Parts: sequence; structure tokens; C-alpha cells
Amino acid sequence: MAKIAFIGLGNMGGPMAANLAKAQHHVVAFDLSEAALNTAVEKGAHKASSAAEAVKGAEIVVTMLPAGKHVREVYEKDVLPNVAKGTLLIDCSTIDVESARHVAALAEKAGMEMVDAPVSGGVGGATAGTLTFMVGGSDVAFGKAKPVLEKMGKNIVLAGTSGGGQAAKICNNMILGISMIAVSEAFMLAKRLGLDAQKLFDVASTASGQCWSLTNYCPVPGPVPASPANRDYQAGFTAAMMLKDLMLAQQAANAAGASTPLGAEAAQLFSLFVNSGNGARDFSGIIKMLDGK
Repeated sequence: MAKIAFIGLGNMGGPMAANLAKAQHHVVAFDLSEAALNTAVEKGAHKASSAAEAVKGAEIVVTMLPAGKHVREVYEKDVLPNVAKGTLLIDCSTIDVESARHVAALAEKAGMEMVDAPVSGGVGGATAGTLTFMVGGSDVAFGKAKPVLEKMGKNIVLAGTSGGGQAAKICNNMILGISMIAVSEAFMLAKRLGLDAQKLFDVASTASGQCWSLTNYCPVPGPVPASPANRDYQAGFTAAMMLKDLMLAQQAANAAGASTPLGAEAAQLFSLFVNSGNGARDFSGIIKMLDGK
């Protein structure tokens, strides 16, 4: 099995690293959080004292970091100066397309294959190993990365060349953010019209209003027992992360000259929700704001 350096062990990265260790890969992990690092060790990873130490001797490097500036810094300062030519680099962070392409260009110049491979599926998918990976990179790099990604996910899709994975991710999550608001508004309208939430669900889930935000992640308690609405909106995917993705989509739309009025409105509504102290709640909890609570 491969020697894999894994940098970034947060809510998503931790379970992903654990699944690689479970698959018998030799995982050398690093995170700024000592608690996260210790949890990774408990799950079978080996501890590194720095990102630079983690990547030395690695055949594959996987990163899961908060934003583009972190990805640029880690690759420029820690990864690229300390890995051997031919090392496969996989960045699973959700970042701006420009940063993804910038880092990939540096990797290519240094003689390494790199893919951007952001994920969808939340903490539950990361833990279960059922994530969807949207991958950007060359056919060769994708072919090398796919066996590794398959240990952490169920659906591995080559979306295009460098940056293609990030483009697919922000487009997908813009749909998700908009649709969650639409579903939430419908349930709040139903409430005021005296229509039972379960009745609306029974109709819309089998009619033209059907969508993932309704049938898999229903924002009202009851119809979908596994949804966060039944756990007081304990996060599977935080509102802060949704806002981040919506802002990335708006940044990309402005740069590309694309008109996304609903995406812009969704970003504003989630900004209000997050700035009201709800960043750590599940994004489906925006229904509470729309309900006036």
C-alpha cells in the first residue's frame, strides 16, 4: 500500500484520513489542531509534527484545507519544496478556481501530477466513505488519483481539466443553497396556510417539486428522520460552509460574466443567517430565519 501524507484533519479530513488508514495505506497526518491529530492517530494514522515533515517520502499527498490562501501557502511552503518528483498531489479542499489552477501549474512545473478533487456528501459521507469527488486534472492524473479517492468515496467524476472539480463543486452547491431556501419557503407558506408539513412532503416528494433538499434533507422535523431538522439542526454541513461556497460561486460568476441572480440572493440570505450567530448550525436551519425565529 502507498505512503500517503494527509494534511488537514477537520470534520471532513479526519474521517477521510481514517478511511485511507482503514484501507491499509500508511497515512502520515498533520493538522494544527492537536486534538484532531490525536484522533487521526487513534484511527490508524501516524503523527507528523509539521506539514513539511508529513510529506517527506510520501508517494501521495492529500490536503483538505479551509480556503485558497491556505492551499497556496501549504503547497508553496511545505509540500512542493519537500516532495520528490513524481509524487501525486490531491487537493480535496473547496477553493476558488484560480487558486486551484495556480497550485496545479506550480506542481506541473515541478514535475508532479495534481488534481483538484473537492467533495460532496458531508460529514456522514466522509465517515461512511461514500463521498462524491468532482475532479479536475489530466486523464493521467485522474487515473492515478481514482484508486485513492475510491477508498474515501463512492462516486468519482472527472469534471474537466485543472480547476474543473472546483467549478463543478461551486455550481452544485449553488443549486443546493438555492433549493434549500425554496423548500424552506414552501414549508413556511404551507404552515401559514394551515397545510400539514407531512402532507406537503407527501405531495412534493412525488411531484414536480421533488429535489434533494426536500427528499434527503427536509428542513422540517418529521418527514425525513435522518435530516438535521430532527436534531435541532446539528450540523452535517454548516451554514458557514454553505455561505463560503455561495460566495465562491459569486466570485466565479463575476469573473466569468455569468448572471446568477438567485445565487446572489441565496448568498445574501445565508450571510444574514450566519452573521446572526448561526454559522455552526446546519445550513437547513435557515428555515428558522425564514420563519421569523
